[in-house]
Amino acid sequence: MLGSLLNRPGEASDGRTYFYRASLMGPAYQFELTDEGLVWKIGRRSGVWPYADIASVRLSYRPMAMQRKRYSADLQNREGRRLKLFSTSKQTAALMEPQFGYPAFMITLHERLAAAGSAVTLRAGIKPWTFNVLSAALALVGLAMAALLIRALYVGEFAGVIFIVLLSALFGWQGWDFLSRNRPRSYTFDDVPKDLLG
Repeated sequence: MLGSLLNRPGEASDGRTYFYRASLMGPAYQFELTDEGLVWKIGRRSGVWPYADIASVRLSYRPMAMQRKRYSADLQNREGRRLKLFSTSKQTAALMEPQFGYPAFMITLHERLAAAGSAVTLRAGIKPWTFNVLSAALALVGLAMAALLIRALYVGEFAGVIFIVLLSALFGWQGWDFLSRNRPRSYTFDDVPKDLLG
């Protein structure tokens, strides 16, 4: 059943199979959408989750320093067991390779869940308390940078002004992108958030 999953990371997918590596030395994470449900294999462990048994799906944006376009899906079944899917595979100790089949697989998974009449809870973004803490931290950093900018202007350190403006622009852009994509919200089968698929 899982024989069709033994393709290379990064290969195009038909939307029914997905494969990625979370680490260089760890096992491959293999998934297939079948009539019976979501078939998964991680190393020597494997199983089948019927679509009706999948209790929740959470999509989020998880960038890393060397891979800005990195997304994840957290699945939980009725028994409380979890599966994690990432849109990238480890290529080297520092680099990650995008998995081009991730968006198609996630769309097909949602279609299968809808067709099965699943009562799954669909959530997007990070948890609300985490979002609130990160928003407050970003606001405090913004205030600190504004204070530094005013101080640099007051003492005439124009090189410092340029540095603060550029650093603030970069940090603000990345922080805003992360928070806007990861704002906590629910979604429906008809409105899967494309900004969390890649």
